[in-house]
Amino acid sequence: MLGTAGAHYAAFFRMPDVARMLAMAVLARMPIGTVTLGMLLHVRALTSSFAVAGATVGAYLAASAFTAPIVGRFIDRRGPRMALVVTGIVSPAALLVMWVAQPLGLSPAHVTAVAVIAGAFAPPITVLTRTMWRHRFESDADRKTAFALDAVLIELAFTAGPALIALLLAVGSPAIAFGAPFFFTLLAVPTFLASPALRYWKRELHGERHLLGPLREGRLVTVYATTFLITASLGLLEIGYPGFAAQAGSAPLAGVLLAVNSVGSAVGGLAFGALHWRLAPPRQLPRILGLMALPLALQATIGHAGALGLVAFFAGLCIAPALTVVTMLVSTYAPARYATEAFTWATTCIVGGIGAGNALGGLLLERFGASIVFGASATVALLAAACALLLTALRRPAA
Repeated sequence: MLGTAGAHYAAFFRMPDVARMLAMAVLARMPIGTVTLGMLLHVRALTSSFAVAGATVGAYLAASAFTAPIVGRFIDRRGPRMALVVTGIVSPAALLVMWVAQPLGLSPAHVTAVAVIAGAFAPPITVLTRTMWRHRFESDADRKTAFALDAVLIELAFTAGPALIALLLAVGSPAIAFGAPFFFTLLAVPTFLASPALRYWKRELHGERHLLGPLREGRLVTVYATTFLITASLGLLEIGYPGFAAQAGSAPLAGVLLAVNSVGSAVGGLAFGALHWRLAPPRQLPRILGLMALPLALQATIGHAGALGLVAFFAGLCIAPALTVVTMLVSTYAPARYATEAFTWATTCIVGGIGAGNALGGLLLERFGASIVFGASATVALLAAACALLLTALRRPAA
């Protein structure tokens, strides 16, 4: 099995421009794993308030979620270069202002306003990368491999990014740690433009456009709802592990559990991308989510850190495969004229789902403890599986 997977990926990497595009994605995705954590710690140090810091990060994410579909629609109509240039200038500039907020004498309200600007103009690298994979490959098998690797790279960003922030915090200060997300954001757009990704951009000039865009496609809306529920389950998980660590009296344990879960997701994503599955993606998704719910629920019964770490690995195995199938379905169901905007709506659902899961998880943790948070995560995953079952009953509407 390992030999087959290795041969599959070796052949995939030999395809023209694939290795260079993946290398670009590694660096260009690093803001995903560094900006919010670095911003939280930096603003906390500036204001001495976790409440203000959390609100600032929330404002950044909300602005990003709100403007993403607008940017996606602009790209579908005008192409990606102007959007990349504008966001590649404005977002790093706003983060730079936040970085030097103390010598500038900015108030907490000003810092939050700058965070909103940074989020509203966040470079659409992840969305464009997925759009390029759709244009680069015609076969579903190759797209599945590309999207699986894409999910693994996101897990890498969420593992390496916080680790880098923690290292910089250990040797320096929150201000020094915030330098990492600034520089990664500054480099993201030039790195993307220097890659061969834009060679594969295809602009759909024909076909009537509607105000609702890809939201007219019922199956896409179902995929978006499923995506929101999946990421809400993961948002709960992000609260459950720190909550368990706090109850165990070992704050660093939270990072270990999150990292183990991310490693499990990466392993699952690599296996999923290399193997052939007979079931069509709409039938795969509810089964994957049902399997994911089992170890999530099991975590609610565990009180030992070592045992939870083991189960956390298995709880991660289905995360990247589920997100890979979601991405494949968006790519398949989205009309060509809405290719980029369709992925941005998925991003909005991801950000919204994680935020909702974090918020609900915080309330449950404070009132009931980590076990209830893990149980809620499993329950929401099952709701996502039920939502995904609707995909086989829906048909594409007339254009």
